[in-house]
This record gives sequence, C-alpha cells and structure tokens, in this order.
Amino acid sequence: MTEPGFDFQTLTPEHQLDAIESVGIYPQSGLLALNSYENRVYQFVADDSKRYVVKFYRPARWTNEQILEEHAFCQELVDAEVPVVAPLVREGTSLFHFNGYRFALFPSVGGRNFEVDNWDQLEAVGRYLGRIHQVGAARPFQARARFDLDTHLYQPRQALTHASLIPDGIKSTFFSDLDRLIDAISERWHTHWPIIRLHGDCHPSNILWRDGPLFVDFDDTRNGPAIQDLWLFLNGSRADQLAQLDTLADGYREFSEFPADQLQLIEPLRGLRMVHYMAWLAKRWQDPAFPRAFPWFAEAKYWESQVLAFKEQLAALQAPSLTLYP
Repeated sequence: MTEPGFDFQTLTPEHQLDAIESVGIYPQSGLLALNSYENRVYQFVADDSKRYVVKFYRPARWTNEQILEEHAFCQELVDAEVPVVAPLVREGTSLFHFNGYRFALFPSVGGRNFEVDNWDQLEAVGRYLGRIHQVGAARPFQARARFDLDTHLYQPRQALTHASLIPDGIKSTFFSDLDRLIDAISERWHTHWPIIRLHGDCHPSNILWRDGPLFVDFDDTRNGPAIQDLWLFLNGSRADQLAQLDTLADGYREFSEFPADQLQLIEPLRGLRMVHYMAWLAKRWQDPAFPRAFPWFAEAKYWESQVLAFKEQLAALQAPSLTLYP
C-alpha cells in the first residue's frame, strides 16, 4: 500500500543541503538523521556555529495551510511563554519549498528524558498542558484535521483490509474481533465534547526536560477533546493510573478546568490509537525506513498478539472509568 505522492527516494543528501542553503543557512557539519519516520528530520551545525534541525515533510500528507496552522499554533504558544519549539521564520514564512519538497527549520534544543515516574515532573507536565489547552481553547483550527472516529477508526479499518502482512490463517478471527472492538468504541463515543486545539500526540518521548518540560513535535496537532493530550501518561495498574491522573490534574487545574467528564473517553481513545497505529504501519510499509525500524510488524506472531490485544481492550472498555480522587 504505497501512499500516492511518496517520493522520499529522491531526497538525497545533496538535495537536502541545497534546500537548506536556498533559505540562506549554510551547514558546516554533516546532517545527522534524527528519530523520525513520518517525515525526514536532520540535525546540523551551520556557519553561524548554531545547531539547527530541518524537517522535510512527507509529501501528500498535509496541505500547506495545515502545516502553517501547526507553525502558527507553536508560535502562539511561545508568545504565551509555553515551552515549545517553534519553527524559524525567514522572509515572512516558516514553510519553505525546494524542488517539490516542503521543509521547515527549527532551533536544535537539548534536554534530558522526561521521567514518567517522577511525580514532580508529571505535575509540571500537567501544569503546562493546562496552559497549552488554555491557548488551544481560544479558537479551533480551520484547516487541520479533527480527532474523530472516521480518521482514527473507520479509515484505518478500511486500510487494514488491504494489508498483505496479515496471515491468512487468522484473518477471519482478526477482523471479527477488530469489528467487535470498533463497535464497542463507537457505542462509547459521543460528539458533545468541547473541541480544542491539541498537541495531538503528547506521549513522554515528545517531552524533553530542561528545568521543566519542553514540548516538541506538533506534527499531529489537531482539534479534539482535551483528554487526548493527557491519557498517554497513564500506565500500569489501575491504582498507578489513578495516582498519575491525580498528579496531572493537580498541575492542570492551575490554568484550565480539568476535563473530568472526558475520563470515560480514555479506553475508547486507547482502542483508537491501537487500530490507527496498525493501519499507519501498514500504509507506510513501502517506505524503506519502516521495515528497518519495525521488522516485527511482518511477523505472524505480531498479528496473533493483536487478536489477544483486541480482547483485552474490549474488557477494559467494560470496566468502570477512572475517576479523580475526592
């Protein structure tokens, strides 16, 4: 399943350097590939002795308007003194074009890994997510996608029907259990939740620690319910998740009302992410970076394990929702 317009094969090192130099920045080091699969991202040192990051966007994924909305949101957060990394603006724009590719430049920032089991750090993350959502609630995106069942459940389900890697021997069981999961999620999903601008993919790896959290990679920013940016920090036993939730909420409430009524969305959102992730890997499988990075996706035991994961997620959907401590 090759995505239409996919052509990273022509993005050679010479092409990358020429693109960067076209906006008046001249790399003096080699381009160090960073951990990114959806786009192509490199770090380098320029002739001004500063470190930069260049991101070449995957063709045909976002429109120019959608990318510029992402950039504008990041700058809006920076202006509100929220610690995020915003793209550089040169000659009035942050989105550049070179021989059919679109790219952006960012300052390169360092930091330690965010410690998910550090309560002080988790509370600080909650505090800044409250600030991000305070800004995000001011107005919705006009061009960016919305986080909903169609984009994250129904379209991925359709994409999986074309996935050639699913072993024939388990296809019937796989799709039967997948459809049961989809039905259960759909029954628990409602459209009355307040929709705000989100980070969209706010997992621990998208946070660096530098005397506080620094939020990076807004590539999946979109409109959606606030709890989407919070539930990915919850893991372990139910008791563990309740303690993590309470800590996040303590920080979050300093700037925004905590969306306690959205806690019932956590397990549906977990199910959506499971289905969307599988379909994303299947859709991108012709990109050579994916088989190298995710070799287990082509193994029968992975697909067998997903059948069990569907059943476990169905059970989680039947369990009582998490609640905040009184």
